[in-house]
Amino acid sequence: MAEASRHATIFDVARLAGVSHQTVSRVLNDLPNVRPATKARVEEAIKQLRYVPSPAARTLVTKRSRTIGLIATGGTEFGPSSSVLHFNAAARDARWSVFTANMVDSDPGSARAAVEGFLRQNVEGIAVISAREGVTDIVAGMELSVPLVALHATPRAGLVTVGVDQYAGARAATAHLIRLGHRRIGHLAGPPDAVDARERERGWRDELAGAGLVAQLIGTGDWTPTSGYVVGRRLDEEVTAVFAANDQMALGLIHALTEQGVRVPLDFSVVGFDDIPEAEHLSPPLTTVRQDFELVGRTMLATLLDHVNGEPARTTTPSVPLLVERDSTAAASTTIRTRRDLARVRVD
Repeated sequence: MAEASRHATIFDVARLAGVSHQTVSRVLNDLPNVRPATKARVEEAIKQLRYVPSPAARTLVTKRSRTIGLIATGGTEFGPSSSVLHFNAAARDARWSVFTANMVDSDPGSARAAVEGFLRQNVEGIAVISAREGVTDIVAGMELSVPLVALHATPRAGLVTVGVDQYAGARAATAHLIRLGHRRIGHLAGPPDAVDARERERGWRDELAGAGLVAQLIGTGDWTPTSGYVVGRRLDEEVTAVFAANDQMALGLIHALTEQGVRVPLDFSVVGFDDIPEAEHLSPPLTTVRQDFELVGRTMLATLLDHVNGEPARTTTPSVPLLVERDSTAAASTTIRTRRDLARVRVD
């Protein structure tokens, strides 16, 4: 079967399904006027034979490539990588192929080269999933002949964006700490060139302002646990709680606090953002804000295909993340002590 499947043709599929090869072609290219029962037989035959249609042949028949270009940055950062995975899964479900260009940074030359390579491969649309705004700006500034959709980008003319309401999530995280009685709530910010980091900081500031509290920015990190650890080691502001812009930095911050004898959450509360798989298994389990990355990836793909197919654009209202309360936050101590006092306490 394996040997035969490598050489299966559209005619083999037609014979097994008991239809003409033209009908198989219509099913492969999602063309109308194929009865559901017939389509089901063809799809079963394709599955049995492991038939893979030729992209070149499909393009000649339909004048379409059914391919998308995806520029992805962020490396192993949980948010972007999760969105990429679900975008690709949605594309497979819709029978579209994705050419992916993974970029370490926002080098303008690399971004332009990636776009030019996509266009030479006749992609019908381009998506950008980037943790940093620079790549999106570069691509959006090019004169493209195909639709473009970007994740978590600053809205601009001609650019369709999809994402999560980072601002609302940050306000929910900060409001949670305020409800627990904290009045000195710091923020560990993400990179300033990341739109979602700026929105999280804005939400934190506005929630504090609404409660008549002063905003204290304790430091800026680069999304990594190490950057959170570094900020935690030099933290000297008199805050009793911190909202970190992502879970990895929150992890590093807790590590630094614990080393200095500061107990989380008895002495100090920490909230993260993203709800990475490890968050509920940290010590203590991390209170955080959960984003639906599957919804983000699938919405991006659906939105892009709407534009590619010339259909009316669907409403892309940002989804609202969910606050997940765990054990890294607790009520503020009735006896307020400064962090310097807490740091003098050492765990035996």
